[in-house]
Amino acid sequence: MRRNTPIVLLSLGHACVDVYQGAVAALVPYFVAERSYGYAVASGIVLAASLLSSVAQPVFGALTDRRPMPRLLPLSTLLGGAGIALSGLSGSYALTLACVAISGIGVAAYHPESARVARVAGRGSHRAMGWFSTGGNIGFTLAPLMVTAVMTTGGLRWTPLLVLPALAGAVLCLPVVRVLREGQAAGSRTTVPTGSDDTASFVRLSLAVVFRSIAFIGLSTFVSLYVRQRLGGGAPAGTAALTVLYLGGAIGSVLGGSLAARWDRVTVARRSYLITAAAVAGVVWVPGPAVYLFVALTSVGLYVPFSLQVTLGQDYLPSRVGTAGGITLGLTVSIGGLAGPVIGRLADATSLRTALAPLVVMPLLSWLFLRGLPEPGVPRTGVAMPATEDDTAPPAAPSLPTAGDQPSRHR
Repeated sequence: MRRNTPIVLLSLGHACVDVYQGAVAALVPYFVAERSYGYAVASGIVLAASLLSSVAQPVFGALTDRRPMPRLLPLSTLLGGAGIALSGLSGSYALTLACVAISGIGVAAYHPESARVARVAGRGSHRAMGWFSTGGNIGFTLAPLMVTAVMTTGGLRWTPLLVLPALAGAVLCLPVVRVLREGQAAGSRTTVPTGSDDTASFVRLSLAVVFRSIAFIGLSTFVSLYVRQRLGGGAPAGTAALTVLYLGGAIGSVLGGSLAARWDRVTVARRSYLITAAAVAGVVWVPGPAVYLFVALTSVGLYVPFSLQVTLGQDYLPSRVGTAGGITLGLTVSIGGLAGPVIGRLADATSLRTALAPLVVMPLLSWLFLRGLPEPGVPRTGVAMPATEDDTAPPAAPSLPTAGDQPSRHR
């Protein structure tokens, strides 16, 4: 296997998993149309996917700190797809919530272990982690297109077709699992991390991610309906807005990894949030088709810091990278889903524009918590990787992180 093949496969597998995070929001307008749900009731579906995931991801992260679990990757991918595939088959609201909650558990099981494996496969590179995150954003981007194609063909009863990305993702995970098992069988050497945990900085970072999550999930849940209302273009106009929101995230993740190679991660994240606040204001108040431009700027601004925050969290907690990944990828992100019903109730009582206006403040709060946050020093630890066909000689001193290890020093 070529040196970059594992990170490519992980990125593609990440896309297949995050299709199901994007599919939940993309399905909301169809639940509203076919089942006459109000905004608050419909946003409860997003909450169901987020709530169990928010609790489960740190748990899975703690488990992977104790013992690497690469087999979770294909299994959790299948579980995430199965829940969404079943979500449209029953007219029962309770069963629909149960199905999307099952999907949320699958997503929760996937992310902490995949983040750990991605750091190993990418040899600690921020750019590699950026590409891994980009895979997830591509999944988000494809979700509304895939959901729209299925829903316009057969409605909610055709949701079983949405299991196909999960089947593909599980297959993509298998070669990576095999390579990791070969590395373990070869007796890879590991060392204990020399860095100490900076819990205070990690908590501040986590709060910044929470407010970022509120902004993103609030927009992803309601931007489709909002743009349809403003432009009067029907379902295609709303789908286009949601697609732009997710596509900008793919661009932002790659851009974030590149910017971090020139400036420190905290500075890049902080400046991105200032730009994002202005962009969200444009989404809410600038009239006409320009809304698509501001949706794109919002998405890029929210995702430039995304993969950087994952590696920052792991570097603030070098002895618990699985837990750090579970919190920054899971708990803090999923907490944003708790704001969905609040936004929905406010929209029912007033208007969507009024309900979305508070989201302008969320990136500013993220910026505030990042102010003065230190760029962490990264401890050197090592693990020998299985030889690849591109490796003509063993490296002199390089190292790879394991479950509790970290990458080489950030430049």
